[in-house]
Amino acid sequence: MLVLVLEVLLVGGLLFAVAMVAAGRGDSLAQAWRDRPRHEFPADRALDAQDLDAARFGVGFRGYRMDEVDAFVDRVAAEIAERDRRLAALEAGQQEHEGQPDGPAR
Repeated sequence: MLVLVLEVLLVGGLLFAVAMVAAGRGDSLAQAWRDRPRHEFPADRALDAQDLDAARFGVGFRGYRMDEVDAFVDRVAAEIAERDRRLAALEAGQQEHEGQPDGPAR
């Protein structure tokens, strides 16, 4: 009976020690690092190809964080639409300029 009590205490003590190590007590575990990249996209300028190459999203339980990806895709779509609008306006202005004479006729 005494041996059984000692075995139970020994196993209980061992489980307690493992639980304390797993909980971070005893300084035996390495320091945890962030699992989410901190890449901020510039707010003061348009995105460029390097920004797209540097884009990294945190991985959630079932994959990428949908809110981060959705925000990024929405911004890229808005900037592409704005660039298309500007390009169309520049092309329209160029066509109008080509139809006019370059200077006063002599």
